[in-house]
Amino acid sequence: MGMPSMPELLVILAIVVLLFGAKKIPDLAKGIGKGIKDFKKAVKEDEEEEKKEIASKEEPKVEAPAKETKSENV
Repeated sequence: MGMPSMPELLVILAIVVLLFGAKKIPDLAKGIGKGIKDFKKAVKEDEEEEKKEIASKEEPKVEAPAKETKSENV
């Protein structure tokens, strides 16, 4: 099963127009586009949060250097 040919696509388009009407199709496309955009935004935010968590776990803890004491016997 490959990609549908042109006549098959036209039949599918005709069925969609009959089911939803010509006025509803732009609204449906707009809703689908907004959904995809929101999904991509959520995925990007999750990836950024994971990177921050990984970076915070991998940061080496820097200890304060010990104070140097001068000996008075020099």
